[in-house]
Amino acid sequence: MPVVDVTIFIKTFIAVFVLADAVGNIPIVLSLTKGMEPEQRNKVIDKAILVAIGVLLLFAFAGQFILNYLDISMASLRVAGGILLLLISLQMLQGELDTPIIDKERDVAITPLALPLLAGPGTLTTVMLLMSDSPNLHVSVAVGIVAAMFVSWAIMRFCNRIDKLIGSEGEVIITQLLGFLLAALAVQIGSEGIRELFL
Repeated sequence: MPVVDVTIFIKTFIAVFVLADAVGNIPIVLSLTKGMEPEQRNKVIDKAILVAIGVLLLFAFAGQFILNYLDISMASLRVAGGILLLLISLQMLQGELDTPIIDKERDVAITPLALPLLAGPGTLTTVMLLMSDSPNLHVSVAVGIVAAMFVSWAIMRFCNRIDKLIGSEGEVIITQLLGFLLAALAVQIGSEGIRELFL
């Protein structure tokens, strides 16, 4: 029976939890789900966490094989993730996220919440490295991933209470501020990928 190595578990938990940045993603969740009922928002969060867990586990066990098979580099993933986040940030700055996106043809639970915010290029790279560094302790890495995502889920569920506290005016201010910061983050992620690709 597989035994969980506490050291590897803690290392994985901390790395995934910090990179997923559930606390920092709360304003993004509020912005992307603006106008939704608490039940709808919770469903989006639940789905985002489940998708993120699935993708992280997939990349942990088969990520390098998938990238090699498709001839895709992590640098390319960084550039794609940066572009996606930049598009979202522009929508936030232009006030185009005032209506629930769930009513449109796009599912924010998958993008951008699950990918690339919760399970971004940095997190995917980290779990692949942790798995390669611990070839005989795969269970420890997997349990660490699930535990980190569970805590992230619990934190993001508090966004409903935060929504009631800040009100509509607070949401507008946070959306504009976050849109600017998200744009900067997108440029940072994309530029790192470009440097890796061409320099």
